[in-house]
Amino acid sequence: MSKSYTFYPLGDSAVLIQFADFVSEKVHSQVTDMTMRLEREPFMGWIECIPSFTSIAVYYDYHKIEKPDGFDTVFAYVCSMLEQRMEANTAAENRKPYEVVDIPVCYGGEFGPDLDEVARKNHLSPLDVVKIHSGQDYLIYAIGFAPGFPYVGGIPEQIATQRRKTPRLRIPAGSVGIAGTQTGIYPIETPGGWQIIGRTPLALFRPGAEPPTLLKSGQYIRFRPIQAEEYERLREVRL
Repeated sequence: MSKSYTFYPLGDSAVLIQFADFVSEKVHSQVTDMTMRLEREPFMGWIECIPSFTSIAVYYDYHKIEKPDGFDTVFAYVCSMLEQRMEANTAAENRKPYEVVDIPVCYGGEFGPDLDEVARKNHLSPLDVVKIHSGQDYLIYAIGFAPGFPYVGGIPEQIATQRRKTPRLRIPAGSVGIAGTQTGIYPIETPGGWQIIGRTPLALFRPGAEPPTLLKSGQYIRFRPIQAEEYERLREVRL
């Protein structure tokens, strides 16, 4: 039976496991399962895994790996250890029901300056956009760009909207944006080009906490519309 993954070297201290060249929840479940297994059963020299949409980057300490006879390179030996875990991967059997994180969002107005534009481009009312955006659970495919920024896929085509032609220089922390069929949340103030439709009072990046990020790859989130009064109350609780 042919393998459903391919190994690629990333320099001399990492391996990229590529599962597919297309994005789907099924492919990402393979990413999540293998990440869980490596975190639970690391090999000598393992440092960390960075999961993404269709792949995992597995980092290791080259100097802590003693390559046995029969392997030409450390990369080949690490691939063999990864393959053993892939073949014996039972993480899916042990997976808990998926976790949904509640994300309160104040949509529109000063919190979501692009909500009206997203509605206009999709021939909808702003309220329709809010209902559709908050109407289902979304899978977090990856964390990146900024610390704790979740790349969330699968928003309905009804509200899909391309990035702004001119990015903003300052996007407030907590801003919820749309780019194509993805949605995401800016964890810190940063430049950005996503269409901003709302803002959450939750802190996604907490440098003093363990873990320092609220969200992680493999979780699901659901956006919950709130009013400005609740936004301010939750923000004060956070502070």
